[in-house]
Amino acid sequence: MEQGRTRLDLAVAAGMDETQLGKIERGEVNTTISTVEALARALNVHPGELFYFK
Repeated sequence: MEQGRTRLDLAVAAGMDETQLGKIERGEVNTTISTVEALARALNVHPGELFYFK
């Protein structure tokens, strides 16, 4: 996540609950394409970038 931005900030920007975002981060739940799109929009990145692992 970019510096200075909290999980709460991202959750609010994506229109979702912070606890749900945490579950997605930890791999406890699967997510939908619409959630991926909302997160990408909130992060100002292409949705495909959320699936790029180094």
